[in-house]
Amino acid sequence: MEAVLRNLASTCELLAVAALSGEVRRWDEHTLPRAFQWARYCEHLFSRFHNNPAIRRIMEKQLQLTNQSLLAAFPGYTEVSFSDLSRCQHLLLVGLLKNPELPISIMKILFDTTSPVSTKQSECQDVTGFCSHIIQCKSAYKVLSPLTDRSAVGADAEVQAGILMERLDALLSRGSDACRPEHILDSVLQGFEGAAGHFCLVIAAALLTKKNSPAQSASQDFLLDWLLKEHSVLQRMCTALPATLIKDLTKEHLQFRDAYCDLLKKWASDMEYSMSEGEWVQTTTNRTVSFNRLTEHFLGLVESCPSLREDVVKELNALKMSDGDFDVRGLSVWGDLLSALSR
Repeated sequence: MEAVLRNLASTCELLAVAALSGEVRRWDEHTLPRAFQWARYCEHLFSRFHNNPAIRRIMEKQLQLTNQSLLAAFPGYTEVSFSDLSRCQHLLLVGLLKNPELPISIMKILFDTTSPVSTKQSECQDVTGFCSHIIQCKSAYKVLSPLTDRSAVGADAEVQAGILMERLDALLSRGSDACRPEHILDSVLQGFEGAAGHFCLVIAAALLTKKNSPAQSASQDFLLDWLLKEHSVLQRMCTALPATLIKDLTKEHLQFRDAYCDLLKKWASDMEYSMSEGEWVQTTTNRTVSFNRLTEHFLGLVESCPSLREDVVKELNALKMSDGDFDVRGLSVWGDLLSALSR
C-alpha cells in the first residue's frame, strides 16, 4: 500500500507540474506518453478502490497531505480529490493546454489526426490525437443534442474554437511574450493546411464566442489583431464564409468591419470590364470574386450596419467621380456598384 500511496502523491505532483511549471518545456515524445500512463494508473486506482471504504479513506488522507504541500509550492494549484482520480487523463490534458510553457511539439502530438487514438482507454497506449478524439466526441454530442440554437459554424469548428480561446486565455493571462500566442496561431494555421475553409470557420467561431471575462476579451482582441495582419487569411475568410457569419462579424467587431470594407474596395479596384463576358472581372490570375458576388458583399455590409450605408455611398460616389462620373454601364466599377446598391 505504501507504494500505491507514493505513486498517488507522485501523480498529483505530475498534474501540478503539467499545469503550473515551466518544466514542461523539457517534455518530449517520450515524456508525454509516460505522463498519461501515470494518469491512467490513477484512474485504475479509482475504479478498483472507490467501493472500498477503508482503502479509500487512506488514499483520501494521502491526497490531503499531498495537496497541502503542493498548495505551498505552486500558487494557483487546484486540489485533487479522490473523485478527480476518475478523470485524471482529462485533468492532465487541461493542465497542459493551459500551461503557456507547453512546447509546440507536444501540442502537435496531442492534436495529430494521422493516427487517431482508440476509443477504448485500455488500448490508449499512445496519446497521438488525444485532443482530436475529444473534439470528435464533443462535436458528436453537439450534433446529437436537441439544440434549439444550431451552430452556424458547425460542431467541430465550435469545439476547436473553444479550445483555441482557452489556450490564448492561458497564455495572455500569464503575461506571456506576444510571440508565443502568435506562434500558436501560426501553428494552428499550418495544421489546417489543405483545409483552409474549416480553419476560417474556427476563427469566426472564436471571434464570435461570448466574452464572459476580461481575459476572454483580451484573447479575442489578440486574435483579431493577428487576423488583420494575416491578409491572406482575412481574404480567405471573406471569400469562404457564409454571408450570415460575415454579417455577425461586422456587427461584433468594428476593426473587422473596417478591414472587410477595405478588402471589398481592393477587390473592386482590381476589376476591369470584359467586353467578351459583358461583365466586370478581376485582372488577377486567381479570381477571388465575381462582380455579382462583390455586389452581394457590399449589400451585406450596409445591411449589417445601416448607419454605414451613407458613408459607403459617399465614398463610392467620390471614386466614381475620379473615374469621370459616367453613368454608362461598364465605364466605372464604382458607378456600377452604386447602381446595384440603389436597386
